[in-house]
Amino acid sequence: MSTRSLVIRAAAIVAGCTMMGGVASAAFAADPVGADSDVDVSVEVADITTPGVLAMTVGGSSATLTESGSTGTVRQFTGALPTVTVTDTRTADEIPAGAFWYVVGTSTEFVGSSGQDPISAGHLGWTPVVADPDGTGLVSAGPEVGTVLDGAPNNVGLVDQELLALSSDSAAAVGTWKADADLLLKVPVSTESGTYTSTLTLSLFE
Repeated sequence: MSTRSLVIRAAAIVAGCTMMGGVASAAFAADPVGADSDVDVSVEVADITTPGVLAMTVGGSSATLTESGSTGTVRQFTGALPTVTVTDTRTADEIPAGAFWYVVGTSTEFVGSSGQDPISAGHLGWTPVVADPDGTGLVSAGPEVGTVLDGAPNNVGLVDQELLALSSDSAAAVGTWKADADLLLKVPVSTESGTYTSTLTLSLFE
């Protein structure tokens, strides 16, 4: 049923009650006859028996990078990835033996809003962090990924699927886990000014 149908039906019901109200004032007695009768109303809320799920949510759909730490040869921009939450509500018998899950991220190139030359995804890196308040070590952060303007190792940028977070054992890591990442963009000082945008795709695998 569409929202419009619901609204129309509600209006019709209200109109009907209004019409009955005029009749009630004349036909219904003001005082009850005899004692009142009570009706006990009860409901049973059964346990949820549907299968559990492994799911990922992201606490936002955008991230803004601002200039910070630039030098005479490199312009540097920093920001933060919206918090990524992985939730596993499955029971032990719903999880395949030896399974583990992981989240990866891949960026497109930065496209200029005014036709500037694009900035390759290799210029964007990150430093992941996983919240593990109990110190279990069941979920760990991926390694730092540098940009093509950084020194080795791992100065490849977010061109391919780079690891954000990894569970060592899905069955042991049931619950909720949060991962964040500091984002870092480095470009040459010769980069044309203007607004650039890219898309960072996050994916959950098991």
